[in-house]
Amino acid sequence: MATETIEDFYKSKFDWLPDNLQQNIGHFNVFRTEDCIGPNAKPVNYSRRSFYKISLMRGDAIMHYADKSIQLSGTNLLFLSPLLPYTFENMTSTRTGYFCIFTEAFFIEKLRSRLNDLPMFALGAKPIYALDNEQDEYVSSFFIKMLDEINSDYVFKYDLIKNYVSELVHYALKTQPTENLYKHADAKSRITSVFTELLERQFPIESPSQRFALRSANDFARRLSVHVNHLNRAIRETTGKTTTDYIAERLLSEAKSLLRHTDWNVSEIGYCLGFEEPAHFNNFFKKQTQLTPSNFRNV
Repeated sequence: MATETIEDFYKSKFDWLPDNLQQNIGHFNVFRTEDCIGPNAKPVNYSRRSFYKISLMRGDAIMHYADKSIQLSGTNLLFLSPLLPYTFENMTSTRTGYFCIFTEAFFIEKLRSRLNDLPMFALGAKPIYALDNEQDEYVSSFFIKMLDEINSDYVFKYDLIKNYVSELVHYALKTQPTENLYKHADAKSRITSVFTELLERQFPIESPSQRFALRSANDFARRLSVHVNHLNRAIRETTGKTTTDYIAERLLSEAKSLLRHTDWNVSEIGYCLGFEEPAHFNNFFKKQTQLTPSNFRNV
């Protein structure tokens, strides 16, 4: 499950690379969806990307991300970050809309916080915003402005484009406020947040040779420089789960994703998730799901 780079994106969609791809200011581009799909279009692989994407998607599709599969219909605004592996299964003959791709470097001077700190791009965020017809028209206007500007000769066009993307972000936040805006109220919440980020940084597993390193509460406590009992209390009080159960749930989520979206054998998946013996992985998976990994893959 290799990470798709911006170079990979352009080669697969258009078989060319833009001239400004290597500039230090970062990269941005915007497209109409219908210009990028067709009978010869390559399928979108389930993988993580090295860039951000905001997409206005019209039509029926199934979005697979992490271990979830979400049925999409009508118009949806999607915020996709490099932390989120995903793919789309098209369920209709026609799909329209717009999307833009960009690197974080493009926004270094514009945004006051890191992109991954924004609620729609944060770990565990809900990346899908359903839109009605009026909202579709409003959001589409920003993409149309981006297309007009990127094809213009205006010297400061990228400053305008940054403003349009920022307006999209704030529109989504106002339309569907999230509890993530008010997180980290106390020390326990902060510890839980950092623990979660450390856990998520180990995913997605992108090759059978990659190994899940931080496996236990003690591993995380050492990395966080806190006593393991303090970590366990913080996780329990903020999530209602033990640290061990929290890690096990995330391991199970990744195991399901790998079983669904890769052709790796069960032993390879177990090994990269930190299980030394295939039997240990089988026992773990069956205890959590009442199915063996092979049975789950074939369901």
